[in-house]
Amino acid sequence: MKRPMNKNTRNGRNALNKQMDKKNFKIRRKRVCRFCTSNDIYIDFKNEKRLVRFLTEQGKIIPRRTSGNCAKHQRQLALAIKRARHLALIPYVADIAR
Repeated sequence: MKRPMNKNTRNGRNALNKQMDKKNFKIRRKRVCRFCTSNDIYIDFKNEKRLVRFLTEQGKIIPRRTSGNCAKHQRQLALAIKRARHLALIPYVADIAR
């Protein structure tokens, strides 16, 4: 037996929230892979300054959806960061003073 729907609700959301969502909706531009645009063939693990841009303050690798890298270059970047960490060029964890 179906329950009657309230005229203000549809799928659990009311009409006011729908109007607010339409006003606050922001169109995002698709981020472009930096490595594809610069035509780099190899991401060098010895270039620390370039690798640090793709790490958070805590030392985590920034995900692909945030950085805008393509899948191919994100895999190469992760491998380069891991190699640089192993050789102690980049710290595994940042020093956080509490």
